[in-house]
Amino acid sequence: MALPLLRSASTLLLHALVWGLVAVLLWAQQPDYPGPKPTEFWLTQAVVFGLLVGVFYLNVLWAAPRLLYDGKAWAYVALNAILVLAVLAIHQQVEQRLGVPELVATAREAVLNPPNPWSGPRPHPQLGPEEGRPLFNTGVLLITLLVLGIATSLAAMQKGQRDAESRLELERRQVATELSLLKAQINPHFFFNTLNNIYALTLVDADQARAALHRLSRMMRYVLYESPAGHTRLSQEISFLRDYIELMHLRLTNKVQVHFEMPDPLSPDPFIAPMLFQPFVENAFKHGVSATAASRITIELRQPTAHAVELCVRNTVFPDRPADDDEPGGIGLANTQRRLDLLYPHAHTVRVNPRNAANEYEVCLHLNL
Repeated sequence: MALPLLRSASTLLLHALVWGLVAVLLWAQQPDYPGPKPTEFWLTQAVVFGLLVGVFYLNVLWAAPRLLYDGKAWAYVALNAILVLAVLAIHQQVEQRLGVPELVATAREAVLNPPNPWSGPRPHPQLGPEEGRPLFNTGVLLITLLVLGIATSLAAMQKGQRDAESRLELERRQVATELSLLKAQINPHFFFNTLNNIYALTLVDADQARAALHRLSRMMRYVLYESPAGHTRLSQEISFLRDYIELMHLRLTNKVQVHFEMPDPLSPDPFIAPMLFQPFVENAFKHGVSATAASRITIELRQPTAHAVELCVRNTVFPDRPADDDEPGGIGLANTQRRLDLLYPHAHTVRVNPRNAANEYEVCLHLNL
């Protein structure tokens, strides 16, 4: 609401400055002699001012958008040439009908050569051939061209603003569409893997399978009611992540160590995009677990400041595992990076270490909320 009001105020101020400048220029055209000027002269200047207002807004509101910026520059130039000639012709006609040159000459003579009371009345001054009127008034021509230049510049500025707003709106729509597609990729992929795990549990331990279904239902509720909103509390995102880790932990053997560290309590509890941490953790369970060798997964979630959060996920590296973390039906970390770029531009950093000193794959996310 504040931006449109500010823009309207700026437009009004710009128009006021333009017409203030034109009024000053027309006032400066007055005859160069001291004393009052004929009323007819000021009426002529007022007529010119009105004509310039018409020329200005005809260009800004119609001629420039419909002709100049619609590929009809020749028509725009021709129209403005006609307008310039019309202003000059009307100005000259008004001057002649009101007798402005003769009145100005009389007023100048009265000021510069005051009448002598002892002499007879002076004859009314006449304009001789050497004082013949020019075809057009040079001052009016220059002012008209200036107004046309300002009108064209203002129309170009307004077109640039409209184009920029259109681009921003298109980008916002593209971002919203892309985010929806990315979330649509994340959710089915996650539930596809989880349901497979629960199916395997039903063949081994029914109680654990029921517990897993309870956690999954709670997570589905989070996805269905929190994820579409576009934001959630950090504490709710952590609860979702904890449920996910516990659910994945049910199918692991005792050869796998899982350590989850989280801030408690949160102070304050800021908003965050839902399901933002889950792909990093899922990637660790996908590539950092072995059925035969000992493995370790470490998930550290910290809140260094009130509006910043850090996630570091480390998992054991196995030489026989492919480096690519994308699988058919999966999304990998590339789309997660894209989602971060859309949601938190210039407010996040992702650091990846494919193999640290402890033979672990490490990825750390720093996020300013």
